[in-house]
Amino acid sequence: MVPLSYLLRFIEEDAPFGDITSEMVIPEGVRAKAVVIAKQEGVIAGVEEARALFEHFSVKVKTQKRDGEEVKKGDVILELEGEARAILLVERTALNVMGRMSGIATEVSRLVERVKAINPKVKIAGTRKTLLKPIDKRAILIGGGEPHRFSLSDAILIKDNHLALVPLKEAVRRAKAFSAYKVVEVEVETLEDALKAAKAGADVVMLDNMTPEEIAETIEALRREGLRERVKIEVSGGITPKNIEEYAKLDIDVISLGYLTHSVRNFDVSLEILGRVE
Repeated sequence: MVPLSYLLRFIEEDAPFGDITSEMVIPEGVRAKAVVIAKQEGVIAGVEEARALFEHFSVKVKTQKRDGEEVKKGDVILELEGEARAILLVERTALNVMGRMSGIATEVSRLVERVKAINPKVKIAGTRKTLLKPIDKRAILIGGGEPHRFSLSDAILIKDNHLALVPLKEAVRRAKAFSAYKVVEVEVETLEDALKAAKAGADVVMLDNMTPEEIAETIEALRREGLRERVKIEVSGGITPKNIEEYAKLDIDVISLGYLTHSVRNFDVSLEILGRVE
């Protein structure tokens, strides 16, 4: 689960001086029942995060759907009971978290199923193209994808801007010397650089912004050199739901897509107050 301390920052941002509407309109001590409902079909995520937020403010929570479950429009996800002010204080933050995470998990799940039907060995992965990494990375996992590296501290990924300063072979040598336990990945855009990276000892070669035809040609060149079995192949750049199946047909290991997190389509969830609890 995403740490509660991280989630509470959103509450602090949303109500830095309290929820003045609820505090002025709703008498202190009024208790209420409420439900969180799915307004569309998809994979629900962020349930545990929403639960933790409500429970932090002493709202009783009964979970009807769990993270990773398929839901239909109208399904009840959470049942709530507690101080009305507390429920309304948390409402928008909880819905925002669930909406974003469910949107990501739903899209990842759909892509995983499509790709698996063509090439079961290929993994769908996210990228670092987000400022909400704890939320987005967990959503990718719930959807059945690979989170990829969480931060710059997690894994070694040599990109074009590194290679603008240090030659490819030297960059890989330096990275490999750093630790015997770290995987070294190199991003390349040409067949020639893919061969250089593999020969230099890269563990993963990312083929960036290459067409399916260029990727197939590069993989064949790696195979001829006896290098394909020594490296994992990741493809990225320009891949969308419209063309992902063309990439899945290839002899690759990972497809990474930044759009999973930088172009999230929010999942529609809502909170409805059922009434007062006397």
